[in-house]
Amino acid sequence: MALTIDEQIKAIEDEILKTQKNKKTEGHIGLLKAKIARLKMEQEKRRAASGGGGQGYSVKKSGNATVALVGFPSVGKSTLLNKLTDAKSDVAAYAFTTLDVIPGILYHKYAKIQILDMPGLIRDASKGKGRGREVLAVVRTSDLVMFVIDVYETNIDVLAAELYNTGIRLNTRPPNVVITKTDKGGIEVKPTVTLTKITSEMAADMVGAYGYVNAEVIIREDVDEEQLIDALTGNRVYLKAMAVVNKIDLADEKLVANVKKKLAGWNPVFVSANKMMHIDDLKEAIYRKLDFIHVFLKPQGQDADMDEPMVIMNGSTVGDLADRIHRAFRKNFRYAIVWGKSAKFPGQTVGVDHVLMDGDIVTVVVKRGGE
Repeated sequence: MALTIDEQIKAIEDEILKTQKNKKTEGHIGLLKAKIARLKMEQEKRRAASGGGGQGYSVKKSGNATVALVGFPSVGKSTLLNKLTDAKSDVAAYAFTTLDVIPGILYHKYAKIQILDMPGLIRDASKGKGRGREVLAVVRTSDLVMFVIDVYETNIDVLAAELYNTGIRLNTRPPNVVITKTDKGGIEVKPTVTLTKITSEMAADMVGAYGYVNAEVIIREDVDEEQLIDALTGNRVYLKAMAVVNKIDLADEKLVANVKKKLAGWNPVFVSANKMMHIDDLKEAIYRKLDFIHVFLKPQGQDADMDEPMVIMNGSTVGDLADRIHRAFRKNFRYAIVWGKSAKFPGQTVGVDHVLMDGDIVTVVVKRGGE
């Protein structure tokens, strides 16, 4: 009898555990990991095709950006949402109070930021435990992951691992690897930098294990096996992340100092949602992490409105701005005129792909009669 996908994955994982890790076996381990990644992709496709996974959460995105509150049950996410926004999420002193995704809006420095309070995550959430897959599906659509942890329960690595296992990559960017199918010639790896973490032969074997027969692989940075697998799967999402430590009013100075040391790499914000301690600091930290910029609109033949800036993400284009102004502006876009840091000269005429900078003044010109 043929093995199920779960059984195949388990068999390969067992083989990895049994394999002694050294220079001679790293290629073999990389090959096995690529096989697992391919099997998991197949598993997800089958699950999606069959409608498996249960009823998901339906959340309409709103505002300039969306922040997902991720944490264990009963760490104070609902209280934090209520203090940050206009939402009213149920609060109680027992686990899993929040059984749905509750949205709220934080207004800060002209930005309208959607905050999502979600059911608590637990270990193995990525495998579906505690409706984990549905929660993580919502996290994937956010712009910022905010880990909310209790000052007495600081195992943030468990939460980060669950996100990692569902293809969510935090505070990093996609690997600079381009894989192109070809008609013949086998798998040809062409690194443009010196590879120190994998070899070209190992990369070729992993690409082959993922199902490619003929391909050109351009590697423009010194990637490791996990990054190459990420490039192969192509379904990873790359999100910003930050951490907040709640309930500091219940801890003494020594404990808080120890937590700061333990989580130094995350540079967390320490708050007490119940006591409203440092909530304003948290609002500012969220705003800064989202990396917003302000641009000012100048309607044709009028002065720019310098009192009400448009808030957009750093790196946004004129096309992104057009989408924010009206859903039909991109469709009917003709050109834009830009004054400011991003313009080569004042009043430069640009297209939809022009990247804007903080403080720019923009006139968007659309076709007449178009909506």
